[in-house]
Amino acid sequence: MKLKGILNSDIAKGLADLGHTDLIAIGDCGLPIDPEKKIDISLKLGEPKFIDVLEVLLEDFSVEYYYLAEEIKENNPDQEKNIEKLLEGVECEYISHEDFKKKLADVKFVIRTGETTPYSNIILQSKNIF
Repeated sequence: MKLKGILNSDIAKGLADLGHTDLIAIGDCGLPIDPEKKIDISLKLGEPKFIDVLEVLLEDFSVEYYYLAEEIKENNPDQEKNIEKLLEGVECEYISHEDFKKKLADVKFVIRTGETTPYSNIILQSKNIF
């Protein structure tokens, strides 16, 4: 049994299988997700929170770049600030929410949370760790 790190076996395996520049995503409970790519950890509306999942993921995953929907700036600025704090120094690209949903086709997997605040979605690009 694991002593530390992410306990969810699907997430742990997904992270272990990633290479440099691979993409993964974390989404709110309303984000449309390909069932073949979905790792659903939602428990109820609001749980677990998007930002809590991102924080735990970043303890076990190195990010070199990330994408957010442009709409987060106006519709969920508090969440945007929380993300920026966790990913300080990492470059971000803002794209339309429609383009964000299209870009999900390129991710290896999407973690679905119980988050209910708008545009609480992120695509993360894997960094080379050596």
